[in-house]
Amino acid sequence: MSEEYIDYCDKKNTLAYKVIGCAMKVYSTLGTGLLESVYRKAMLVELRRQDIKAETEVPINVEYCGEDLGLGFRIDILEENIMILELKSITAFENIHYKQISNYLNLTNKPLGYLINFNVDNFVMGKGYDRIKNFNYTEDIPKWLY
Repeated sequence: MSEEYIDYCDKKNTLAYKVIGCAMKVYSTLGTGLLESVYRKAMLVELRRQDIKAETEVPINVEYCGEDLGLGFRIDILEENIMILELKSITAFENIHYKQISNYLNLTNKPLGYLINFNVDNFVMGKGYDRIKNFNYTEDIPKWLY
């Protein structure tokens, strides 16, 4: 068996691979033009069908000088308490979307997130989804993640 094939099989067992597979299934089933809330609920159904523990609308606390600012930031979907999904139904990703998920990763100390846009003609990396790493994450990242 080739090393390339083994790498491919290992990647198929990662959480990231499974999550993108779920997003592709939702995209191909529902198509474009719906509200983010519809895609979020469909993603939860698909993630649970794949035995992936997922929570939605997870609050993010923002502290300043040790005081909670009481802001209402929420993670669209948190998988296995380690990966953040930020769902969109927009024309294209903009810098503010990357900054948003980067801030969420830093505030929650999670290693990896995905921006997922269901309002695209072609669901490919960079248009339909993009992986965002938290470069400030200091713990060991589990191999099963990506």
